[in-house]
Amino acid sequence: MHPILGRPGRLAAYLAVWVPLGMLLAALLTLQGALDLGNALIAAVPLSIAYGFLCLSAWYVTGGSPVERVGGARVAATAIVASFLSSAVWLLLARGWMGLIVSSVRHSDLPGSFRTGAPTLFGFGFLLYLLAMAVSYLAAAFNVSREAERRGLELQVLAREAELRALRAQIDPHFLFNSLQSISALTTADPTAARRMCLLLADFLRETLALGSRDRIPLARELALARRFLEIEQVRFGPRLLMEVAIDPAAGDCEVPPLLLQPLVENAVTHGIAHLLQGGTVRVSSERRAVTLAVTVENPTDPDRPAGRGSGLGLRNVRARLHSVYGQDASLTVEDTGSRFVARLVLPLAPGRQAGG
Repeated sequence: MHPILGRPGRLAAYLAVWVPLGMLLAALLTLQGALDLGNALIAAVPLSIAYGFLCLSAWYVTGGSPVERVGGARVAATAIVASFLSSAVWLLLARGWMGLIVSSVRHSDLPGSFRTGAPTLFGFGFLLYLLAMAVSYLAAAFNVSREAERRGLELQVLAREAELRALRAQIDPHFLFNSLQSISALTTADPTAARRMCLLLADFLRETLALGSRDRIPLARELALARRFLEIEQVRFGPRLLMEVAIDPAAGDCEVPPLLLQPLVENAVTHGIAHLLQGGTVRVSSERRAVTLAVTVENPTDPDRPAGRGSGLGLRNVRARLHSVYGQDASLTVEDTGSRFVARLVLPLAPGRQAGG
């Protein structure tokens, strides 16, 4: 359906444009002496509105002859022929309508009146139809541009989602590899602990499958996942691994990407606690600020640990996900003092969740 005919408001605005054009045509007919001003208005305004409906066909003519396919020469020829035919049809309508007007005022010189006004009517209609075709081509070009922009945005969204899926996919194999190695080691040394670790791992994976497909989850659930992960690692490390997970009551409902903290707490265990004979405490805390949310993961480290045993993969993964989701509005900073490693996330609050909102 024609985009104007599909909406009554558009059609009313479109026809309103033709009223002043009809008044202009009436003035031309009066100046030529075809009709007096009153009868010219009665003749020209309805004719102009009727021609407005006829000019709607320009949309379909331009749709059948797109410039990029048929070329400029054929477009020009099509425009001239279509304008000529539409003006001829309008001239026939004008003859009948002017005949009614002339007969109603008992003016017998219909041939003279029509003959005088015919060139003006034809030329006026010819130019208006050319204008209608030009507007239709511009509208079609605008629609093509807007559609291309929409498709480009869709491709960007799909690419971002594919990137996020790939980044998430890096987390699971890395974590599963470490967990399965731990279970394998415990099966001979402590079968009971191995069984408990399997159950905890099953619960953890069930939870991650339920939440991992979502774009955002509340921070409270993300911290619960981090706590469950640390509980799994406690089976392996025993009393060497302690944990403190503190949540700001005002930050619990703030939404974050799922599994964003897992690489950080995994690094805290793998590259921190695992190298300390006496073990240590992994602390996870959060703080809601005016327009941001800050989450900190802190753990002790061995100052004499071998160089190059850092947590590059996990940090790269988190930074890449932050960039994909928030652009430059989020950050991950790390501080390594030799005996302590601190990773601090700063995320923008979602609209409507800012302080006082």
